[in-house]
Amino acid sequence: MSKFHPLTIAQVRNETRDTIAVTFAVPPELRDSFQFQQGQHLTLRAKIGDEDVRRSYSICSAVQDGALRVAIKRTHGGLFSGWANDTLQAGQTLEVMPPMGHFNVPLDAANRKHYLAFAAGSGITPILSIIKTTLAAEPHSRFTLFYGNRASSSVIFRDELSDLKDTYMERLKLAYVMSREQQDIELFNGRITKEKAAQFLQHWVRAEDVDVAFICGPEDMMHGVSAALQEAGMPKANIKVELFAASIPKHTHQPRHASAAASAAHQQTEVTVIMDGNAASFTMEQDKESLLDAGLRAGLDMRYSCKGGVCSTCRCKVIEGKVDMDVNYALEDYEIARGYVLSCQSFPTTAKVVIDFDQAE
Repeated sequence: MSKFHPLTIAQVRNETRDTIAVTFAVPPELRDSFQFQQGQHLTLRAKIGDEDVRRSYSICSAVQDGALRVAIKRTHGGLFSGWANDTLQAGQTLEVMPPMGHFNVPLDAANRKHYLAFAAGSGITPILSIIKTTLAAEPHSRFTLFYGNRASSSVIFRDELSDLKDTYMERLKLAYVMSREQQDIELFNGRITKEKAAQFLQHWVRAEDVDVAFICGPEDMMHGVSAALQEAGMPKANIKVELFAASIPKHTHQPRHASAAASAAHQQTEVTVIMDGNAASFTMEQDKESLLDAGLRAGLDMRYSCKGGVCSTCRCKVIEGKVDMDVNYALEDYEIARGYVLSCQSFPTTAKVVIDFDQAE
C-alpha cells in the first residue's frame, strides 16, 4: 500500500481556465490496489527539476464510473499544480499511490437519507465523487449542494453537475454562490461564511432533516459552516470535513518546554517504523523534528504528501511510546483515541517509539 505505481495518463481535459481533470489507465494487475471509495484521494509524485514533489488530489469520479480521475487546479505559486497544468498529456506516466482517506460514510441501497454538502472552488472534487456515487448507490436518498465560486467561469465540473441535476431532478438540489458575480437572489451572492450557512439552514434546508453533512474548502469556510450546522442542532459526529491542502495554514514547530531546546541533545528517542511487513529503526532527538522528517533523513521511504497535517497520507499507529501532535486537520477524534497519528506532525516524548503504517491501512 505504501508503494507508488507508474500509471499511464489516459486523458487530460481542461475543466476551467486553471483546472485540468486527469484520468489514469489502471492495468488489470493493479485494479484491486486502486479500488476506491467516494471521497478518497490519490498522492501523486513527480520529479520537477531536481526536486521530488508529492501532492494529494481528490478523486472526482464515481465508484460506479469504472474510471480513476482527479482534478488539479493551478494555485498561485503551486510548484506541482503549475507543472501539471502546463505539461501533463495523455500517454505520459505519473507515480501514483493507491487511494486513501476517510471523507465518506458507508452506503446502503435501503437508505432513505438526506445528505448536505458545502463546497468552495476545487473543494467540489471529492464532493462530486460523493454525490455521484451516493445517488447511484442509494435510489431513495437525496442530496443538497451549496457550491461557492468567484464567478460562473471558475465553476469546476459545471457541465457534469448540470447533467447530474437533469438525471436526478427530484433528488439533487444544487445552489451556486458567487462572490464576484451578481445573481438575482441576494442570498446567493458573496462567500460561504458561517452567517450565510445559517441563512441557508433557516430558509433552504432544515438541519433536523439532514442525516450527514460534507464540507470541503478553505479552513475558515470549513470552521464557519461546521459551527453553523452545530448551532442549528446537528451533531458534530454527522459532519464530515475535508480541508484542501492549498489552504494549509503555515505552521512552525515550537519546542514544548522552555528548556527543551537547550536539553534536546540529551533527549534521544529510538524509533522503530513498521511498513510493508518490514521493521527499521533509527535514533532521533526529541522535540526537534517530526517522526516523518527524521525517518526520511534516516533513509526510510516513509509515505507522505502535504506535510501539513491535512491529507492523512502519513497516517500511522503508535504501538509503543508516546508522541505529541502539533496540528491535525485529517484525523477524527475516534482515530486519535485508537492511537493513530500523523507522522508529519508527531514529535516523540518517550525514549522509545514504535509506529506501524501497516495497521493504518
